[in-house]
Amino acid sequence: MPHANDTLPPPPFKIKMIEPIQLTTVAERKEYLKVAGYNIFNIPAEKVYIDLLTDSGTSAMSDYQWSGLMLGDESYAQCRNFFNLETVVKDITGFKFVIPTHQGRSAENLVCYALNLDKTKSAVSNQFFDTTRANIESVGAKAHDLVIPEAYNTLIHHDFKGNMDTEALEKLLTQKSNIVVIIVTVTNNTGGGQPVSLKNIVTVSKIAKKYDIPFFLDAARFAENAYFIKLREKEYSDLTPKEIAQKMFSYTDGCMMSAKKDGLVNIGGFIALNNEKTYTRIKERMVITEGFPTYGGLAGRDLEALARGLTEVLSEDYLKYRYQQLQYLGNKLEKANIPILLPVGGHSINLDALRFLPHIPQSLFPGWALTIALYENYGIRSVELGSVMFAYQKEDNTWVYPELELVRLAIPRRVYSREHLDYVCHSIIELYKLKEQIKGLKMTHDPGLLRHFNAIFEPIAK
Repeated sequence: MPHANDTLPPPPFKIKMIEPIQLTTVAERKEYLKVAGYNIFNIPAEKVYIDLLTDSGTSAMSDYQWSGLMLGDESYAQCRNFFNLETVVKDITGFKFVIPTHQGRSAENLVCYALNLDKTKSAVSNQFFDTTRANIESVGAKAHDLVIPEAYNTLIHHDFKGNMDTEALEKLLTQKSNIVVIIVTVTNNTGGGQPVSLKNIVTVSKIAKKYDIPFFLDAARFAENAYFIKLREKEYSDLTPKEIAQKMFSYTDGCMMSAKKDGLVNIGGFIALNNEKTYTRIKERMVITEGFPTYGGLAGRDLEALARGLTEVLSEDYLKYRYQQLQYLGNKLEKANIPILLPVGGHSINLDALRFLPHIPQSLFPGWALTIALYENYGIRSVELGSVMFAYQKEDNTWVYPELELVRLAIPRRVYSREHLDYVCHSIIELYKLKEQIKGLKMTHDPGLLRHFNAIFEPIAK
């Protein structure tokens, strides 16, 4: 049965267990913010009403996954749950070698190590997210973002705003010989969960082969990306999400995955690849950082839950509902003339803070100010993807600010109902009417890399 954009059909699952949440008062939340140094990462979770900070590790697991926990084989080496996971990952990706890790940033770190990234080398992506960029830059390497120009315009519709600019990629590769890896993030988290087309993946693959450079997917949201391809690339509309995912991986040399997203688990990740030399180097290194290669910092029960989650996430019924849930909230905000990134992405709604709060300069962190106002007034926790997360200082001490100043409302998978989304929508619409009252902030402690996790702020004088 067809549904209008402003309605949401029932989810393809029913609720079996609940977790109580409580709405605190504005006065209480003002005090929590003060104690937290105006950093929403420091707010106790029990003091948050609707938590849209991240979709990473916040999914609700199914009865099938929970039952798998009881089958955890906690043997240190060669536990049976690893082989179950290995079978599933090989089936989806087609890669020869599978290495579990405790989460995505560890996978990124191991890949950077195995590819010998250092201050003389560079890596290229459509857009690196925070931990990937930090892993690259922490060893002195250069991270290049080459997403298509349309990605930086929040007002225009483009089916695949996550695409890599392949002309710019080829140009860069002719100019620089120190690039050791190309990574395409699917979907593009930094750019608002925007998908990458299969056509773009194929073109990047051809360029990577031409220059003999390894090509990896950052596959945290591979299933959501596959569903966008099914909807928006007509030649693949008859394929299942799994078949499309298999095609996506077939054009690459490997992948890294934070399984806390499309793995539908609360912890976990993996690396999968074909190059045996790189595999051996990672396997030997991870004993120092993660543990034995068949458990990768995870309990056997976590490996089993992940194996089952990777199977469930490719259900077309689930992906259809996930897509409709995001469209529902995005359409309601767009109709209310709230400045959001268009079109709606795969895992989040992104407020355009530069249009939402045009009176606050980026030097006073408008995106961060918007996250504070949203929590203070309504108990909703979001996250800034803007000047706190991505601005950097050049050698001459001048600051370079990102082109996008977003506030991401990341929707956890299988967690919140339509009523929760309606509360979020009504809160944002009300806050937009009060936008002139929102003031910027100054950073009083800058921890450097990944500063958004630990930075401390003060409101500017009103």
